[in-house]
Amino acid sequence: MDTWEPIIKEIIERIGFRDYRLEIIADQDRGSLFIYENEHWMREHLPVIVESMNHILQMVAKKNQTKAFFLDINNYRQERENLITELARAAAKKVHQTKEQVSLPAMNSYERRLVHVELALHPEVTTESVGEGKERYVIIKPI
Repeated sequence: MDTWEPIIKEIIERIGFRDYRLEIIADQDRGSLFIYENEHWMREHLPVIVESMNHILQMVAKKNQTKAFFLDINNYRQERENLITELARAAAKKVHQTKEQVSLPAMNSYERRLVHVELALHPEVTTESVGEGKERYVIIKPI
């Protein structure tokens, strides 16, 4: 797809947002959206907004047979990635100290992958995903 900007702007404006800034990184098929209105409402619903917007963009990409585009809104995804990698490191440290496995909360596939990648080269622990569907989570085990 040549440019995602007009599609994203139309979606945002149809939702009703007017005060926003959109940054597109075309060669990486990523972008950032910053919405400056309804701060309390945005904070409360941000996870659903991010998930829903990315689902819509994936459907548009599929319909147009093009590469998927991912949008971070108000730095939610970046902050979530940082939180998950910190959680993974802290859990690995606990596993190393106690020699007992630690189970992390249920996560989506992207978040579980972040944990696996973060700890892949950790010399004292190994990771495993268990469970099914929305209840799938990561266990960190001592080696």
